[in-house]
Amino acid sequence: MPTKPKTTTDEPSEKPKEKLESYPLFDAARKVLLASIGAVALAQDEMEDFVKHLVERGEIAEKDGKKLMHEMMDKRKKRAGKVEDEVTKRIENILDRMSVPSKADIDALSQKIAELSKKIDELKK
Repeated sequence: MPTKPKTTTDEPSEKPKEKLESYPLFDAARKVLLASIGAVALAQDEMEDFVKHLVERGEIAEKDGKKLMHEMMDKRKKRAGKVEDEVTKRIENILDRMSVPSKADIDALSQKIAELSKKIDELKK
């Protein structure tokens, strides 16, 4: 019996990735995500530079500068958590409007299928 020749590369197929990238929504979401990551990094760098500049000019003490940076980072983390929650809600809303089943829906259906399969097997005996 002939078998398929084995490939010499262990690289994963690129087809699933190509399919995702062909969706305009995926591409737009990816661009927004990359832009937001860049904006956060830039804002943090600017904030650090500003505090260093204030410390160098003697307008605030180094200890106060570190405290200010810590406070700003905490505020940014809190805001990021709120934004993440809002994005999650909006995505769930969009998926609901598109009638895309949730993981819980799929898990419930899988459980029902397993139960029905078990009953069919019992009836066959």
